[in-house]
Amino acid sequence: MAKAKKRLSIADLAQELGVSVSTISRALNNAPDVSETTKAQVWELARRLDFQTNTLAAALRSGRSNMLGVVVPHINGAFFPEVVHGIEDLASEAGFNVMICQSNEEVTREEKQIDALLKAQVDGVLVSISATTHTFGHFEKVRQQGVPLVFFDRMPDIPQVCGVVLDDYRGAYQVMEHLLAQGCRRIAHLAGPPLLNTTFQRHRAYREALLAHGLPYEPHLVVQLTESDMAAGAAAMEQLLQLPELPDAVFAAYDFPAGGVLQVLEAHQIRVPEDMAVAGFSNEPFTTMVKPQLTSVDQQARHMGETAVKLFLQMLKRTDNYVGQRIVLKPKVLVRDSSQYGRVAHQALRLTR
Repeated sequence: MAKAKKRLSIADLAQELGVSVSTISRALNNAPDVSETTKAQVWELARRLDFQTNTLAAALRSGRSNMLGVVVPHINGAFFPEVVHGIEDLASEAGFNVMICQSNEEVTREEKQIDALLKAQVDGVLVSISATTHTFGHFEKVRQQGVPLVFFDRMPDIPQVCGVVLDDYRGAYQVMEHLLAQGCRRIAHLAGPPLLNTTFQRHRAYREALLAHGLPYEPHLVVQLTESDMAAGAAAMEQLLQLPELPDAVFAAYDFPAGGVLQVLEAHQIRVPEDMAVAGFSNEPFTTMVKPQLTSVDQQARHMGETAVKLFLQMLKRTDNYVGQRIVLKPKVLVRDSSQYGRVAHQALRLTR
């Protein structure tokens, strides 16, 4: 077994150049009291010897780590990975490295990750909370330590916090108005966890759109999802097919369950959109690959990540009386073939005349 290579220290660089350890440290941190010639010599030696600075030690000395901590609920699908891309791109431009954690929708794991990020001396924390997060003491700990905290997409009900979210209510309401305009009247809804601001707003829009158009809210047409995958959507659709009167449309809070709905309807030879319209939410890549293509809502994922970093950078310059800022992004409804219920029905009617 090969012997592990000894890690170089600042003392090794100092001995090689014949200068003090403090001079090496100040040169690596670009201190103004060190000559440009000395800095160039130090950096050239560091590159030649493949010297790696101790980030945590540097953070303890300078009070800055140039690290940004990010906590996401999961990396399934395209939405959160795309948000992270937006975060990394802008954070890198600003000179920050990004440390990414995944809570797997578990609040206990989320709490441990927040503690780990604080111990790593990160300069800021960006979080999208888990579906099981109902207490917020770990976030208060971040704020008490004076570390900038920004939420994105999923945001807790905490006063004076910064966050960037999509207008989920508006996006869902527009989907409902589209379905109603197609002539749909018995619209089922596959709802997400009610504790999350995102899916709560989508369900609220579903309910209020029905009432605004003089239609009753029928609880048996709402299926509460425990997961956000295709299997959950398929199981929900099988449940809806047991109703004495079938829905004429299904609006799912996520795209993957909507994909499961399409699979079940095809298996039962129920035509989409002629017999039943289907719509989702998130604009996952597969939505343009299925037949019929799935109507969905673009969540502005990359823009959300970039905006979260901009808020963080603003907070670095904040004063003690910094007021929390909440930025709301506009959704974009992408109407595709799966929801063209009225248009297809009317075309078929004209062909039979």
